[in-house]
Amino acid sequence: MSQDSGHRKRKPGRPRDEGARRAILDAAYRMLMERGPGRLTVEAVAAEAGVGKPTIYRYWANAQELAMAALISRTSFRDLELVEAPSLGSALKTHMADVVAVFSTNRGRQIVSTMASADTESELSKAFRGQIIEGSRAIGRDILAVAVKRGEIASDTNVEQVLDFLYAPLFYRLLTGKPLDRDYTDRSVDLIDRLLSGCSRSSSVK
Repeated sequence: MSQDSGHRKRKPGRPRDEGARRAILDAAYRMLMERGPGRLTVEAVAAEAGVGKPTIYRYWANAQELAMAALISRTSFRDLELVEAPSLGSALKTHMADVVAVFSTNRGRQIVSTMASADTESELSKAFRGQIIEGSRAIGRDILAVAVKRGEIASDTNVEQVLDFLYAPLFYRLLTGKPLDRDYTDRSVDLIDRLLSGCSRSSSVK
């Protein structure tokens, strides 16, 4: 009883193998670069990474979600560095430059091109929203929270609306093929930073 019951007790709480997760992401990224998102399958990644399909499904629901996660895994989203940046403007500029850099690669552009013609309810679209858009917003949310603590922006700032203003133009330009570079994102951040700073000053005067 002790051996069997002990094994049964440990199984549900078994820690995830970070080494296997890393191998899966590396294999998926290689296949993404070589074949593109349309040719990436859970079966092929499992064979390449030397793991079983259940291990992959422990982390990702489908191949599309895995493809997005693999793309993000090679980005330079510098969470800790960003929230410790000296100012809201500098943190947001660095972050936005990181997001743009993700889609400056050949495969990044291919994913955007695929997304532009994908059905909004497709698995690829859902993965893009969950992994790329929501992942980016989570970092932006952390940056704004630090700015509130520092007193750079008003405590009653509508953070979600600010995130809409920040990311909507970026992803609109990406998905419609319009030019997007560091100069564009810097100017967007400067505009938002001025508006938020002005609101903060108005709030303190009251």
